[in-house]
Amino acid sequence: MYPARPAPFDYHRAASLDEALSLLADLDDAKALAGGHSLLPLMKVRLASPAALVDIGRIPGLAQISANGELTIGALATHADVAGSEVAVGICPVIPETARQIGDRLVRNRGTIGGSVAHADPAADYPTVLKALGATIVVTGRDGERGISADEFFVDVFTTALQPGELVTSVRIPATGPGRGAAYVKHRHPASSYAVVGVAASVAVESGDIADARLVVGGATGTPVTVTGIADPVAAEERVRDALTEPLGDVYASGEYRAHLAGVLAKRALTTAVERAAG
Repeated sequence: MYPARPAPFDYHRAASLDEALSLLADLDDAKALAGGHSLLPLMKVRLASPAALVDIGRIPGLAQISANGELTIGALATHADVAGSEVAVGICPVIPETARQIGDRLVRNRGTIGGSVAHADPAADYPTVLKALGATIVVTGRDGERGISADEFFVDVFTTALQPGELVTSVRIPATGPGRGAAYVKHRHPASSYAVVGVAASVAVESGDIADARLVVGGATGTPVTVTGIADPVAAEERVRDALTEPLGDVYASGEYRAHLAGVLAKRALTTAVERAAG
């Protein structure tokens, strides 16, 4: 039986990004804490036992949502911030649409986009959508800032391209311009609201036909799976099922069921994305 409380740890509250980066570099076995919805549950059952926590939740300037040809979301923006952002709705509406599907009200008010991205849970929603949209994850370390494409950022289960001492500081997402549409559809777990399977679609339509389509499936494998070169929603269903060669299985949903569900949701997501692109 798991312990009911975390192992002892030291707590540090960073007042600035530079201070946070210094603490993470200088402390042994330190983890960053933002909203806490990813790390704290693992600590409670001692699946994670960092020696120190660096609280970055009060660092100014990391929760802004802005648009300048693309959508930029600061890492400390909560899911509720993203869901209610008129800026995000205006430039890339599928992002707030996705945020509204995360967890419950309590989770949305505390959890952050940066924490979700850095945690890289296979059943999380943002990684799937960010890959479909061709987003860039901006990370900052003592050596400066760098951008990592979403395709390269999510490496494996709970594993990203972040280097030791680096923090996710923002996410940059291309605008959904004329002739383009995007959609995210998921089957949520009834207990956690995580995605049993989630599918994001991003398409370009020319003269009523699909000129370019990108589907990404999350929840069914260790990292989101990308499928391209799809001509219509009917083809999407079979292509996505075939792409999931080793789907995850658990007591709630077998791998076979997840693969079948992914195909059904892919058809729905692509259909909606095409309708939005044409409208």
